Amino acid sequence: MTGVRDVRKVIIVGSGPAGLTAGIYAARANLSPLILAGAQPGGQLMLTTDVENYPGFEQAILGPDLMDVMRRQAQRFGGEILDDDAIGVDLSHRPFTVKTAERGYQASTLVIATGASAKMLGLESERKLLGRGVSTCATCDGFFFKGQELAVVGGGDSAMEEATFLTKFASKVTVVHRRDALRASKIMQDRARKNPKIAWIWDTTVDEVLDVTQGKVTGVRLRNLKTGARSEMTVGGVFVAIGHTPNTQLFAGQLELDAGGYIVTQPGSARTSVPGVFAGGDVADHVYRQAVTAAGTGCMAAIDAERFLEAEGH
Repeated sequence: MTGVRDVRKVIIVGSGPAGLTAGIYAARANLSPLILAGAQPGGQLMLTTDVENYPGFEQAILGPDLMDVMRRQAQRFGGEILDDDAIGVDLSHRPFTVKTAERGYQASTLVIATGASAKMLGLESERKLLGRGVSTCATCDGFFFKGQELAVVGGGDSAMEEATFLTKFASKVTVVHRRDALRASKIMQDRARKNPKIAWIWDTTVDEVLDVTQGKVTGVRLRNLKTGARSEMTVGGVFVAIGHTPNTQLFAGQLELDAGGYIVTQPGSARTSVPGVFAGGDVADHVYRQAVTAAGTGCMAAIDAERFLEAEGH
């Protein structure tokens, strides 16, 4: 790694809706932000096909197209974007240090917008059909499955929430759970169990999502973990709801994280436990996890960073 370069006023780590919105606001405030977009820029929306719930787009926009518009908007106002991964940070003193494989950068303030990754089943067919009938977000994609039979994989609160939400559109929702009891809270369980559109398959895993050759989901291949029996179920969509992992590995031990590993921000702000470090988007949000809320908190992070620098006389 070559030497550390000049001190930036603000460095933004991440390039989903939170990171790019922070970049737009920071650039418009003449802070010349450096955005480390990652080797695979754009965040979770890069895995999404039609986005119909982002304000300002009456017609659906493809997830990657929405991120491209945001990226060009940040660049238009002077944001510098590097498609490079941050592999290390030092928050012990200011200016903060952010390292990539090639070099180190220093920052007076840091905005963390590294997002969260949906936990997946780990199937090749699941990966290939993501955005083509496989989804990790019912509120994002449920609308596209009107009148269809769907499967929800999982047994926690998020699975119950997804299954219940999907009954607004689907003709039937089958919850597939690897155990014989749910992890979900009692209130969420009760709500799901009382819903006549929800069916249950216990002690079972999804071994395969069908059908990659057709380029869309036509069903799932199931395996009972107690008997070994295999079966197939016809569904038009599979919603994987086994949790999310916040991308906070770089910051463990340096920032306050909650029990789930999400960055703790001070109420009504994007401030973290380290002065000068701010967080926005899904890295600090395990409740809403929407593009529009990520963009909102990215805006908050940039404004908080600007005010922090202003108070210091920058």
